[in-house]
Amino acid sequence: MNTLLTASLLSLTMLGTTLAATTSAEPTEKDAIAMAERGAAYLQAHGRDVMMKKINGKDPEFTQGSLYVDMRDLKTGVVLAHPFNQAIIGKDLTDVPDANGKRYRRDIIELAASKGKGWVDYQYKNPASGKIEPKTTYILRVNDVVLEAGIYKK
Repeated sequence: MNTLLTASLLSLTMLGTTLAATTSAEPTEKDAIAMAERGAAYLQAHGRDVMMKKINGKDPEFTQGSLYVDMRDLKTGVVLAHPFNQAIIGKDLTDVPDANGKRYRRDIIELAASKGKGWVDYQYKNPASGKIEPKTTYILRVNDVVLEAGIYKK
């Protein structure tokens, strides 16, 4: 009986450790694509204003640790929604460079306009660490907006 109880407890402990490791793992490119695609489906079903409120409200469907969706206007470059940096909402930062001088927001807009989706690399402040880190962002055009979901590279 004690052996069975010990084996059961050991199994539960190992399962808990496995689940904890799985949930604390860094997001991947697949996760970024999936989140952007979830955002696109939600945007198409509920509209731009509702999606902006979801993003700005840090809805867990579109904000998971350092992975989140933000949204910008394709034509003007104006940031429409951002869960962690409310100060940039309503601003056109298209030509503001990252820490290395790259005007990555212009790259995002040009890629969205020409291909509708893809990846852009740049440097950005990681909300989890508070540090400027290398980031790659998957962008997805939905009508006249661009959804962006990026991951930090280690």
